[in-house]
Amino acid sequence: MGGEPVACFLSLGFPSKLSQTWLDGFFRGFTRLARRFRVPLAGGDVSTARKITADIVVVGQIPAGEYVLRSGAKPGDRIYVTGELGESAAVLRRMYAGNRVSPVPSNRHFYPEPRIAVGRWLRRQRLATAMIDLSDGLSVDLAHICQESRVSATIHAGSVPVVKGAGLKLALHGGEDYELLFTAPHKAKVPTRIAGVKVTDIGMIGKRKDYRAAIRILDENGKARVLAAQGWQHFAKR
Repeated sequence: MGGEPVACFLSLGFPSKLSQTWLDGFFRGFTRLARRFRVPLAGGDVSTARKITADIVVVGQIPAGEYVLRSGAKPGDRIYVTGELGESAAVLRRMYAGNRVSPVPSNRHFYPEPRIAVGRWLRRQRLATAMIDLSDGLSVDLAHICQESRVSATIHAGSVPVVKGAGLKLALHGGEDYELLFTAPHKAKVPTRIAGVKVTDIGMIGKRKDYRAAIRILDENGKARVLAAQGWQHFAKR
């Protein structure tokens, strides 16, 4: 939406036998990120729980009428994503396979980077017609924009920025990259980098063709197929 963070709240539950070392490390990482973006920890709750559970809420603000919603995409708009996709899902896949992965600061799974500066720039320039963060996966979050804007979309497989070691499938459906997905008018001059972050044109918004917003993906030969939403869906049966 292009908002400015104001304060955060943390409700933390954990077993009574959890080590103080773990708690110190958790709060060290939490407050380090909060300080970077000048977001004070304004309250919350601490309680015992069977498993470690952290519920974090960030409150933000935005000038009236300047917010960028999911519902503003128009036929003919171009589709853009920031950064590269698939790293978080690739790390999870390696961990579930039993491999150890070092939590280095350059790894986006362990150290996700909020794209606050990019969202702020897009909002102030009034360039984006619709915007959403890629927390649930490109296929799911693009479907959210299509549904809210009552449009369809076509993306090019070869244009999707895939992080090294991930692959297209993880980039499309993995989620938790927290990059930004946004649309802009076809004639708009969208920079290839915003606030130091790479920006990639991956496709175009089209007219809505049926009740459900259809998303197509074109392979390198121009052959189209329907791109089903296979990322994280909060209320889907599993």
